Amino acid sequence: MLTETFPIISVPDPDTALRFYRDLLGGRVTYQFPESGPADYLALDLGPSKLGIGRNPEASEPTNRFALWIYVTDCDAAVDHLRSAGVTITVEPTDQPWGERTAQAEDFDGNTIHLGQPAD
Repeated sequence: MLTETFPIISVPDPDTALRFYRDLLGGRVTYQFPESGPADYLALDLGPSKLGIGRNPEASEPTNRFALWIYVTDCDAAVDHLRSAGVTITVEPTDQPWGERTAQAEDFDGNTIHLGQPAD
């Protein structure tokens, strides 16, 4: 019955979201509606995962209802990369008692992004 799930984030300007999810995290746009002009909806592949981005002019303030966990190969390098692009880092890389190294950032719309480096 169920074949796949993926999150869809609502943002006031999908181009701003693309600067984060495509340009900084390496996501690949797999679908855009409409096909030309400003997008109302985008589908991205982020590694083996999928993410939808939908235009909603009323989604101007983050609500803390959405957070995205992203595994990275090197948490410190990912934080350095994001910081150099002007991304707000809210929690610096920290070793966790369960063995992972984690950090937190905000995308350009203020949504919480968790970065996790799996334990060896």
